[in-house]
Amino acid sequence: MTNSARVSGPFVLGIEGGGTRTVAVLADTQRRLVRRIETGPANLKLMTDAQLVRRLRQIAAGLPRPVALGIGLAGAWAEPDWRRIRQAAARVWPGVPCHATQDLDTALAAAPQPPGAGFTPRVLVLNGTGSCCFGRDARGRTEKAGGWGYVFGDGGSGYEIGLFALKAAATEFDRTGRWPKLGRRILRSLVLNDANQLIDWAQAASQAQIAGLAVEVFEAARRRDRLARELLTAAAGRLAADTTTCARRLFQTGTRVEFVFAGSTLLKQRQFAALVMAELRRLWPAAVIVPLRRESAWGAVELAAQLFKRERMRNANPRCGRLKGYTPAPSRGDAESGGAEAAVPREFVRSAKLSPTEEHNPRSLRLDKLSAREAVALMLAEDARIPRALRGERRAIERAVDVIGRALRRGGRLFYIGAGTSGRLGVLDASECPPTFRSDPETVQGIMAGGQAALWRSIEGAEDDADGGAEAIRARTVGRRDAVVGIAASGRTPFVWGGLIEARRRGAKTVLVCFNPHLRIPRPIRPHIVIAPNVGPEILTGSTRLKAGTATKLLLNMFTTLGMVRAGRVISNLMVDLDPSNVKLRDRAVRIVQALSGADYGAAKGALQKSRWVIRDAVRELLAGRPQFTGSAASAGGKRAGRSRQHS
Repeated sequence: MTNSARVSGPFVLGIEGGGTRTVAVLADTQRRLVRRIETGPANLKLMTDAQLVRRLRQIAAGLPRPVALGIGLAGAWAEPDWRRIRQAAARVWPGVPCHATQDLDTALAAAPQPPGAGFTPRVLVLNGTGSCCFGRDARGRTEKAGGWGYVFGDGGSGYEIGLFALKAAATEFDRTGRWPKLGRRILRSLVLNDANQLIDWAQAASQAQIAGLAVEVFEAARRRDRLARELLTAAAGRLAADTTTCARRLFQTGTRVEFVFAGSTLLKQRQFAALVMAELRRLWPAAVIVPLRRESAWGAVELAAQLFKRERMRNANPRCGRLKGYTPAPSRGDAESGGAEAAVPREFVRSAKLSPTEEHNPRSLRLDKLSAREAVALMLAEDARIPRALRGERRAIERAVDVIGRALRRGGRLFYIGAGTSGRLGVLDASECPPTFRSDPETVQGIMAGGQAALWRSIEGAEDDADGGAEAIRARTVGRRDAVVGIAASGRTPFVWGGLIEARRRGAKTVLVCFNPHLRIPRPIRPHIVIAPNVGPEILTGSTRLKAGTATKLLLNMFTTLGMVRAGRVISNLMVDLDPSNVKLRDRAVRIVQALSGADYGAAKGALQKSRWVIRDAVRELLAGRPQFTGSAASAGGKRAGRSRQHS
């Protein structure tokens, strides 16, 4: 701790949290240390909001009030995560501006910067138990390579080196019947006697324990062990390849880029660091290697100091705008209000009035006093209003069906994108298409804010992540042949709008399904079709899983059923591309074949068994040579049936 008499305020506070510990550094605005605090872990993905607030209060205890905060936490990958951090910080330090980000950003900011220097192209190379490369260009755009976690490999990481050492030793043992030197070293370090004991150990070992074997590989390489050297050379090549991939996404080849080395395997293992340096300089001749000599928390201090400077300039000159990507910490009231305005992406759409989905229903004001009979009658009466509201949007619905049918006929795909109930209904409808129409699971897909876990529980902030919606569309390579249906009860869900805007930019046809007829959508981002029936307020105020959910299900039923009809997957009103995957569906398939061919049950079943339960082929077999069939099922997509067999 520095003598506080020699260092006076104002103070900035930088906090960097990871999976094992959190470090906080209080400094003055000249970046001189006042106090350092170390406490428990702070991986945002593993913490509730209450736990995060408690961790921040532990740090705040006994410290003077800072003028700005910089907080970088592991697991804070996108704007919803950073918003959580700002909201928690606002409860501990009300009114103090906060720059919230991920721990990679703070590590990059901790690299030394020459006084008065402008922007320096940099890429952080973080390598320890895991590995990741992270960079930022002069416009603030960031890119990352690696950092996928040990399951996906984390190229060149300690875990990968340890794991590959086990595999290489086992392979050598299989070939020669003897453990190589490296294998014997591993057995000795683990106090194990044979291969069976090593297998038992490996099956129960943690990520950190396997990564610990890298130390034995480093030591063996120093002793000129051939296998260890080969492993490290290959690992260095993978890490350097990830690093230059990240650099190419941000900077032109030939740019002088500082590669900032951080993490134990690069800062403590000189031989391995030298291998990575050599490969980096081969792949990026203008590379400059800079080891990170101070804690990442100092990067958080740097971000806090820059924020304080910007805020002071803005206060002196109100016309000076905020830095792109920075949002000040809200007041406690804003953070906890949960009001409709809090999560609205104002740059996307506005609503002239409160959405009907948020209004109070005058017919259900006594809901808590009604008998069961009265309450059931009320719900049925409210649901009866839905068809009339949908009929008012009939032309838009017809256009959507035509767009979806055209996409499916051309070999394109249909995507539903939504959050909460809307997203779950989209996933449900998509999941019903393969068994009903024997379609490829790729053909109709549901995109859910928050991913798979959000199907059964709420994911904090997922629906507010517009970038996440756009990234989901990019990851699925949506293009001109596809159709994307965004589902948002109020019409203002950022995740949905991020996806729709990106889909339209990529040439896909876009449809918005919402229940707010008061939306004001700017023309440049307006979807090709907007379906906005007014089903009125819910009997339970704001619970859009009720009438809005029922109306959504009706619309999605129309989209996929009629879209598949137009794609030729239905004859008459029969599911001729049904995938008979159980006893009930096989019986239905037999009856469909009977209806189309006139054959008896036994003949229809025999034909299906012969055709491997492909209805079209069974009907074609039974009606071969009958002219009355040539214009219907026999010609309704034989090639398509062939593709279906491949996907089934």
